[in-house]
Amino acid sequence: MSNQHSSAVQKFVDTSARLLIIGRKPLGFLFLLITIMLGFSALQTRFDPGFNKLIPLKHDYMQAFLKHSAEFTGANRVMVSLEWTGEGDIYNAEFMKKLQQATDEVFFTPGINRTTVRSLFTPEVRYIEVTEYGFTGGVVIPSRFTADEAGLAQVRSNVYKSGQIGNLVSNDLKSAMVQAELLEIDPETGEKTDYAAVARHLEKIRAQIGDENLNIQIIGFSKVMGDVMDGLMTVVLFFAVAFAVTFILLWVYSRSLKLTLLAIVVALLPVVWLLGILPQIGYGIDPMSVLVPFLIFSIGVSHAVQMTNAWKLDVLSGMSSIEAAESSIRKLAIPGTVALLANALGFMVIMVIDIPIVHELGVTACLGVALMIITNKMFMPIILSHLNLEKMAITDEGSSHDKHPLWWKISALSQPKPALFSLSVMLILLAVGTWQSRSLLTGDIGTGVPELRADSRYNQDNDKIISDYSIGMDVLSVYVETDRDSEACLDWDVMNAVDRFGFHMRGVPGVQSVSTVSGMAKLYVSGNNEGNPLWRTLQRSSMALRSGSQAANPELGLNNELCKTINMMVYLDNHQNDTLKHVIGEIDSFIQDVDVEGVSFRLAGGNAGVAAATNEAVETAEVQMIASIFGAITLLCWLTFRSWRGVLCVIVPLMLVTILCNALMALLGIGLKVATLPVIALGVGVGVDYGIYIYEQMQHSLKRGVDLRTSFYEAMRQRGTAAVFTAVTMTIGVGTWAFSALKFQADMGILLAFMFMVNVLGAIFLLPALACWLNVQPSKVKAASKTESQSTKATPAAKPAQAAASVQSHARAVATSDS
Repeated sequence: MSNQHSSAVQKFVDTSARLLIIGRKPLGFLFLLITIMLGFSALQTRFDPGFNKLIPLKHDYMQAFLKHSAEFTGANRVMVSLEWTGEGDIYNAEFMKKLQQATDEVFFTPGINRTTVRSLFTPEVRYIEVTEYGFTGGVVIPSRFTADEAGLAQVRSNVYKSGQIGNLVSNDLKSAMVQAELLEIDPETGEKTDYAAVARHLEKIRAQIGDENLNIQIIGFSKVMGDVMDGLMTVVLFFAVAFAVTFILLWVYSRSLKLTLLAIVVALLPVVWLLGILPQIGYGIDPMSVLVPFLIFSIGVSHAVQMTNAWKLDVLSGMSSIEAAESSIRKLAIPGTVALLANALGFMVIMVIDIPIVHELGVTACLGVALMIITNKMFMPIILSHLNLEKMAITDEGSSHDKHPLWWKISALSQPKPALFSLSVMLILLAVGTWQSRSLLTGDIGTGVPELRADSRYNQDNDKIISDYSIGMDVLSVYVETDRDSEACLDWDVMNAVDRFGFHMRGVPGVQSVSTVSGMAKLYVSGNNEGNPLWRTLQRSSMALRSGSQAANPELGLNNELCKTINMMVYLDNHQNDTLKHVIGEIDSFIQDVDVEGVSFRLAGGNAGVAAATNEAVETAEVQMIASIFGAITLLCWLTFRSWRGVLCVIVPLMLVTILCNALMALLGIGLKVATLPVIALGVGVGVDYGIYIYEQMQHSLKRGVDLRTSFYEAMRQRGTAAVFTAVTMTIGVGTWAFSALKFQADMGILLAFMFMVNVLGAIFLLPALACWLNVQPSKVKAASKTESQSTKATPAAKPAQAAASVQSHARAVATSDS
């Protein structure tokens, strides 16, 4: 049955190859026209960053976050801190003028939610006190503020009474801050907020206001995106370096300028087509997935080299260009298409993670790989049929019958004793890799943002703000939802539960500070009693709680009208997964012990809440992703080889390399997250290419009755050289990324270089050993086939003629019609 299936598939491939060559001219013009049209469309491709694209929308935390995001933000925050480096503290005329100017500039930032802009100069920042004349209060900086000695002294007193030290004013009184929230849709234009424009505006503030006495620190998601997009110029530079390295090595390998240019151009075609299709389907390129086009290019180079190598060998064997083109399609259509489908599946399975940016990345990458089937398996042979090999590229490679010394030595791994040694090394690497990979962490590692290097301006700004203030960018919001008929902030049971939460969380390691409406209410109550700290407590009646009711002003962002929802903000030291898990564990423990009728606690908002939800989504989907990709590739290999032994020979090296990649990530301190998932998917997808190409060629020899060692040797001679060359080329190309200013690109470069090289080594050194110990044997052939095989051995020159017998008559007819 399997032979019948194989014959039917091969017959379909032969027919398709014949039809493709017959219609090569009109099809060639069609593909060229498509390239021109999509090339113009590609010019419309734009960067499309977005904060909501990073959110696992169906996660319980994000359901609460989205429900309350209109009233309480905190996840997409912008912080601009002004640090006074001159004599004294911030209470001087020059600093106050600069702070007011910075407040105005932040207010007019594109896409900013102007109702959330807060600094000492905004009317929402107030103080309250009790004097001999009764209750007084007002804005911290009055509208008729003058920066003289009396006015500055009044502001100093107001700031102290407002409780903003550690929040809008640094603990050492040397810095003050402007805070604001960024909207996903710019209210002025009605379109998505342009993060590049936001970042440029923030840098303009730094340039205009900063001087020798004033340093400015700016942090926030928009600034991260701006720095990443600025760093993409280096990405383009390293792409150019990788492109040049690939070109040079291709030329050295093929010794043909025509084949080198063809391989490069055909590898670029799916990238151009992809970038041309994206604007037509409403997609853009997110800065965090900008490396996907290069990954498509890398896969394209791998398959292009296999095709040009097969064509060249056939031409050197004596075939014409047309005959060799059709023969190449026949040889590589099945393994090449299966390998590309495996690549597509590698990207598709990461879509089990319910995060929009992952879905977008998966769709983009799958589309690019699907286009590669057209450009590599159809357009490339058409171009090859029109080429003539240069004299420089014509060697005795195709006619020499001496064994290739390196491949013949390596083929000894298909013998029992060398195979046992190879498998022993595999088991040692498996044990070490498994042990080291247990240290792999999920999510970001370290403070700041891991997409940028530790010494980047952004991460230095982040460290400075964390050290100077009692707050930072890493905030976790917990929502208290009430269904009380009366105002919940005047209900002692509710306020007591909120206060107990704040008290409990302040003692949790990893928590920097906690901001709640109950804490502000106690501050106001103390102010009503001459600032006596003994009065900093909650009153037990609704009437008494009214003395601190100004803390429940919705403009302060800690509650909504009637306190139906209360926003409790927990500021964290960092957003590492261990910190998030520990803090959330403490919150869950507290929630379980709270039993207040009509009150429920819900997690979680803020950027730390988003990080926690994302980490949980990645952890949940990791096993599903690995199981899905290996299950799908196993099915593809089974359909291709119809042999469980062949499936294991291809899959086992991939599993080993995946474990070793996880171990390397743990060793280098790279977390498992959305940005690194494509590396694992690509590693498996590209790795399976080598195994499929090599084993598929082995299987042809085994079916003819050739022994295992000779079969592996022939596979390496025909396809192994191209596989090794491709791996070396791509390893060197992406290895240059290690010097990038963007840390996420450097990490990707190191991991991809490792996986490109180790995958081909696994296919070369493990595949024959596994085939040996799995007892892969040549098929029993009929006597007639043996006689035919012997006649072939007796006349080696007849071998290429026999291989081309099915195509020569047709190719000559096509050539005659062309002439």
